[in-house]
Amino acid sequence: MPFLEVNGLTKAIGTSFRLEPIDLVQAAGQRLAIAGATGSGKSTLLKLIAGLAQPDAGTVHLESARVLGADEKLLPGHPRIAYLSQHYELRHHYRVEELLEYANKLPYREALWIYDVCRITHLLQRKEHELSGGEKQRVATARLLIQQPALLLLDEPFSNLDRAHKTVMQQVLHDIGSELGITCLLVTHDPLDSLSWAEEILVLQEGRRVQQAAPQLLYRQPANEYVAGLFGPYNLFSPGLADAFAGTMALPASGRKALLRPEHLRLAPVSEPGARGIIQRLRYFGAHWEADVLVGNATLTVHCAQEQWRTGDEVSVVPQPDTLWFL
Repeated sequence: MPFLEVNGLTKAIGTSFRLEPIDLVQAAGQRLAIAGATGSGKSTLLKLIAGLAQPDAGTVHLESARVLGADEKLLPGHPRIAYLSQHYELRHHYRVEELLEYANKLPYREALWIYDVCRITHLLQRKEHELSGGEKQRVATARLLIQQPALLLLDEPFSNLDRAHKTVMQQVLHDIGSELGITCLLVTHDPLDSLSWAEEILVLQEGRRVQQAAPQLLYRQPANEYVAGLFGPYNLFSPGLADAFAGTMALPASGRKALLRPEHLRLAPVSEPGARGIIQRLRYFGAHWEADVLVGNATLTVHCAQEQWRTGDEVSVVPQPDTLWFL
């Protein structure tokens, strides 16, 4: 039996939203993320898995045992599932060490190991109000882990974190799985956060599952424009635009649209075969430049490897072979 199995899970929220039947399977130790636009049903699904909400239909099984819904228990939740809400709270004016002692079920040396994994050992003597937002979040995570869950559910764990604290939290989540052997499932409003962490991503759109695959596949071969847009900029080629690239790529006779990410195009001198265009705008991102290039009546976004172009330059836009994906 799978570690976590969700079968036909549905939930209506008022008259305006319905989570359509969702099926998913997560193996022990697998890093799984749920992504989607605001209002797509991510947090609703996570609460149903945690047993903190009652499904209208469907079941959740953890390690072959059914997870009861919120209406089936006096105290909602499952003893083997820890749920870190984006609205987590810590008791005010307590030392971190005191906050953790109240929840700890482990020998102190084992608890210290978890504190090390969560990067909070140096914070144990500080009081709650002396912590930054990122530090509070790691303390809240450690408080859940010392209760020995099998599954850790995280709702928007990177929300409201600056880049430094987000990087630390991403490493903490990786180490929770690799060092502590705890399976993690997270929801994020910014799917880009999940690309480098997750082994598989489930994408929701208006309560429906539209695609589930490895991050690389979602990025390069999205099911539709909605999925493509979640994971970064893209260029969409109509048959008419593709005519400008005669000799460098071709669309099928069915007239399907083709998708290329900005890094799958490059700028070259006009003497090189490609689509002729004019640079309208350049943006610097540190590791690369990004150019908006007017080709015919369409504007294409292209990554540039170095600062060698200027606004107004006439260029040839060249697609990389075998990078086209047809929608």
